[in-house]
Amino acid sequence: MIKNYFKIAWRNLVKYKFISFINLFGLTVGLTCCLLITTYILNELSYDRYNKNAENIYRVTRSFNNKDGVVSLNLSTISPPFGYYFPTDFPEIQKMTRLLNNGTTPLKYKEKLINEPDVYFADENLFDVFTLKVLEGDPKTALKEPFSVMMSEDVAKKYFGNEDPMNKVLRANNQFDVKVTGVYRAFPTNSHMHPGILVSFNTLKDSAVYGAENLRTNWGNNSFFTFIVLPQHYDPKKLVAQFPAFVDRHMDHKDYNGDLPSKYTKIGLQKLTDIHLYSHTDYEAEPNGDINRVYIFSAIALFILLIACINYMNLSSARSALRAKEIGIRKVIGARTKELIFQFLSESVLITWASILIAFALLYFTLPWLNKISEQQLSVSILMKWQVLIPLFLTPFIVGIISGLYPALFMSSFQPVKTLKGLFKAGGRSISFRKVLVVTQFAISIVLIITTIIVFQQLHYMQETSLGYDKEHIITLPYYNSINNQYETFRNDLMQNPDIKDVTRSSRTPTGRLLDAMGASTMVGDSMTPVTANIKYVAADYDFIPTYRIHVIAGRNFSRAYGTDTSNFILNEAAIKAIGWKSPQEAVGKDFKYAGITGHVIGVIGDFHFESLRQAIVPIVLINPPTTPTQSFFNALSIKVSGHNMPAALASVQKTWQKYLPEIPYQYTFLDERYSKLYEAEQRQGTIFTIFACIAIFIACLGLFGLSAFEITQRIKEIGVRKVLGANVSSIITLLAKEFIKLILIAAVLGCAIAWYAMRHWLQDFAYRVSIHWWVFLLSTFLALIVALFTVSFQAIKAAVANPVKSLRSE
Repeated sequence: MIKNYFKIAWRNLVKYKFISFINLFGLTVGLTCCLLITTYILNELSYDRYNKNAENIYRVTRSFNNKDGVVSLNLSTISPPFGYYFPTDFPEIQKMTRLLNNGTTPLKYKEKLINEPDVYFADENLFDVFTLKVLEGDPKTALKEPFSVMMSEDVAKKYFGNEDPMNKVLRANNQFDVKVTGVYRAFPTNSHMHPGILVSFNTLKDSAVYGAENLRTNWGNNSFFTFIVLPQHYDPKKLVAQFPAFVDRHMDHKDYNGDLPSKYTKIGLQKLTDIHLYSHTDYEAEPNGDINRVYIFSAIALFILLIACINYMNLSSARSALRAKEIGIRKVIGARTKELIFQFLSESVLITWASILIAFALLYFTLPWLNKISEQQLSVSILMKWQVLIPLFLTPFIVGIISGLYPALFMSSFQPVKTLKGLFKAGGRSISFRKVLVVTQFAISIVLIITTIIVFQQLHYMQETSLGYDKEHIITLPYYNSINNQYETFRNDLMQNPDIKDVTRSSRTPTGRLLDAMGASTMVGDSMTPVTANIKYVAADYDFIPTYRIHVIAGRNFSRAYGTDTSNFILNEAAIKAIGWKSPQEAVGKDFKYAGITGHVIGVIGDFHFESLRQAIVPIVLINPPTTPTQSFFNALSIKVSGHNMPAALASVQKTWQKYLPEIPYQYTFLDERYSKLYEAEQRQGTIFTIFACIAIFIACLGLFGLSAFEITQRIKEIGVRKVLGANVSSIITLLAKEFIKLILIAAVLGCAIAWYAMRHWLQDFAYRVSIHWWVFLLSTFLALIVALFTVSFQAIKAAVANPVKSLRSE
């Protein structure tokens, strides 16, 4: 019996080639898109789950707030004393490991001098917490001794080629030597961090590097990633509840004016497997994903598959008239309703099986394209797990039943007497339901069109909006304290080239995050009173404002002519408002205390977007602290170039750099490129949105093309009669198209409402965003109408220009 069902199913598929092709093609494209998106989603959900004890590993976080409880800073890192006291204060912690991101570090081996990214300090417990394969060396002792390092096998090959890396010595930062004591397999791609080199944490105990006393007492340096392992089934909330008392027990109350420290700073726990998709702290090891993005792409996958299923339902129910006599005969000879339903479902399952097999083949060829767009390393292997393969195996049955159930129920309900007498017409409720399906398809398509337009509007706004400073033709480089004593000479040498306009030092550069803040006070009456607002600081020298072309709206810039300017301050407008001064002019000359330094406000600058447009402009103070031969507040060097002869200017900078810093590689980045990278995720999202929106519209039009072809075929005699009676081509096209136009307009109302709600929610992530304009909805509706009209008109024109004699003989 089942063999007979599938034999008949195959004959029907071959007999109605056009409709079968549209169904097969639409389902194949839909399933291919679903498989691509599923691969991406599974990869996103797999982050950090490679660790054997992943469910019990937590990262310790720290947040800061004012006395009103408003959080001003939320970090994924904590200060080192927390890690110092944790093991003794909390016996429930089974294991703990700490890492410090040293960023890009110059490393030298023989003649190779490389700016090595992703250098971390890590303690010897790292391999007890994270599941990593050690290829050479002992994981228990390799990071125990100071000035020892482990490196990934790729990094080892970069420095040593085919040589054995063990016990080789590298020069780090031109300050100290480190010895290779182990090689490990690189952190998997689905890890939230990817250290390439691990330096022994005990190296930090050396006073020339960081100092053991600092590790025990420096509560202000919140740069240390700290991971703990808790017992199986242990409720982390129990540990978090003990943290406030822990903070109050160990931190100095004097730093908080006698208040409890836990009132102003809190520590918490974050599950390791939640970091990639759920963590959006002010400082992360690497840019994370976003669970909202996973939801969005899941919705797109379901939308595309739904549109393909709707095509099948529409076309299968539409061709019911062609199979009416077959169904009537089957019922007369004794076929029961459930047998007919099973037969029709077997057809849809057969088509779905063929579609998914072709989709798997297409996945192999399209996955490299998705990798290129998403900048990930997705692989088909992520689908080769029983937890995934079983649902994939069931997919043809589920999709086949969903898409074939309505046509099966509809066709199995035909009355045999009417069908055999030719009295059956595909009308009534079937047409009404098909209209609902067409509306659903195009509502989804219009939602995707609107969201794509608004995403690109926001991206364009972020790229083109005035930032309040000039980011063009600025190159940035790391700043090294080794040139503190020679900095002015170094700067003057650079300025000898007429193509170099300005050179400046700062602790941070625009496009970075503003994470540094200290206590501020202003004069109220006869005494200095603390400012309740959280004011971030940027250490900037005399040339920072002119280099970035920041507008001074009151007072003046720092000047080398005033020796006291190393204890004076420049505030932005947001800081003036937060403090409560009425105007920038009023602020100039006021007494001001910041980070324990008392001076005056000498200038006020206009607000500018130091961070990305996701963040609101915050109060900022510029400080110009003095430097010593070995220490300074500066971390970055910014050089403004004219842009007229960029290659010559860059060559001049390189020559000067190598003169003063011969042991440090010359490596620069353009500021405008760094700015563009702030929105890479949105750019990729916009591109993928566009592609999948086009695919969804294409599948919808494919179904509309088949449906309109069938509807027009059903009315071919009517068209012939109308032409004989004098109807012209345009009136016939209008007659045939107007029903579909009504459906698109209804779909537009639904689609616009859904898209408005979704994009209003999406734009909330940006402090500065575009408005949602009415014309976007009008344009999207117009585009959908044009596409639908083009699709329907192709068939309508063909019918309208046909010979009416042939039309009248068609029956």
